[in-house]
Amino acid sequence: MEDKHLPEIDGNLRKHMIRVPQVIDQASGIRIFGKLIKSLVFTTDVAIIRNCNANAVIAVYPFTPQPIITHSIINVSDVPVFCGVGGGTTTGVRVLNLAEDAEFQGAVGVVLNAPTPNETISYLKLKIDIPIVITVVSEKTDIKSRLEAGADIINVSGASKTIEIVRQIREEYPKVPIIATGGPTEESIVNTIEAGANAITYTPPSNGEIFKKLMNKYRSEENII
Repeated sequence: MEDKHLPEIDGNLRKHMIRVPQVIDQASGIRIFGKLIKSLVFTTDVAIIRNCNANAVIAVYPFTPQPIITHSIINVSDVPVFCGVGGGTTTGVRVLNLAEDAEFQGAVGVVLNAPTPNETISYLKLKIDIPIVITVVSEKTDIKSRLEAGADIINVSGASKTIEIVRQIREEYPKVPIIATGGPTEESIVNTIEAGANAITYTPPSNGEIFKKLMNKYRSEENII
């Protein structure tokens, strides 16, 4: 069957944006509230969020989650946002409060850190009506107990072991939705998808890295003139 032509329209100014690797299109995706999500950009930088073609945002950061940050990201994003609500350092009722606030602001899902107790997952499941994403960082994680507690999506972030963890989960749970980090190359992304990931998290270059390339271009042009 001949491939169909996919028309694409860009503005002159919007051509300068971050594009996720095209091989992510090979993933099946996860359909949430009618929207198909294959790629998620891993960032809290609102400028990058506004200038990236990923299907969704996964906004997790290494500090105690704060509603004002969640609000800012959701307000600026034109795609669905998964918000980190703690579960490691941030625990108990505060996790619930953050999750409820994220839902009320329009988040498409909440992301819990790997140390989150199953009791917290179960409690959240009773209180919110958006998907609960539990992060998995080790092949030793008891996936069955996570799913029984109420986790809807598994988010695998196992560094060099990610592909192995994804494959292990997929073999045991053929239909569970899996998001996974894709790694630094197109080959590693394809391998992660083939292992069973439905959607891929992409870490974009930082604002500083992008600016450095742009400034070097400007300096080069100045020297030519």
